[in-house]
Amino acid sequence: MCTLEKRGNLFILTLIGDDEHRLSLAVIDSLLSALSQAKSQAIRGSALVTTAHGRFFSNGFDLAWAQAAGSSSAARDRLHHMVESFRPVVSALLSLPMPTVAAVSGHAAAAGFLLALSHDYILMKRDRAVLYMSEIDLGITLPDYFTAMMRSKIGSVSARRDILLGGRKVKGEEAVTIGIVESAHDSAESVVEASVRLGEQLAQRKWNGEVYAEIRKSLYPEVCGVLGLAAKAIIASSKL
Repeated sequence: MCTLEKRGNLFILTLIGDDEHRLSLAVIDSLLSALSQAKSQAIRGSALVTTAHGRFFSNGFDLAWAQAAGSSSAARDRLHHMVESFRPVVSALLSLPMPTVAAVSGHAAAAGFLLALSHDYILMKRDRAVLYMSEIDLGITLPDYFTAMMRSKIGSVSARRDILLGGRKVKGEEAVTIGIVESAHDSAESVVEASVRLGEQLAQRKWNGEVYAEIRKSLYPEVCGVLGLAAKAIIASSKL
């Protein structure tokens, strides 16, 4: 599950425990609840940092639960249910009225990788942590919003090819070079510390959250279109 802590204007969303933080239906519901709470308490200058305990940021969907369904068709139905249940989490992050930072202090795979990409900024552990889209190795096709997010957030065509078609595991410094990650750090603690500092710096700008969210949506029209998030034209400046 996850917890949400408020430190001044900064929200800290943490996937708790030392497991793989698989995105089961219960974890997805917990994330949605936390994001809804953050949105309801947002003020001008709020920011969100998402992190996780242990070796994993998130290892994707709960495939063991899907495989326990008893048949291939039932397993596919369960996986589809998780895919559709996770869609609102991505939508919530893309429409959250504040800057967002993912502190990836462990492995982020498949839907866990997408969870990180749904934030505005990603900071990552330099070693013993990878970004990995495992679908090609598992023989699972990509949901439409996964593909749209990858195209929206990873500018290099060759990097997208290697990640999606080659199952390439990307470590911190390489992720910085590719442009997926802002910075790589030596330990899980330093990732979180740097992410909190960045969140605090962003919060100090005291931007209008509604305007921030609409600009974010306009920046990623493909994935927002797939998710049904239409950007609205807002003029909300006291200077006009």
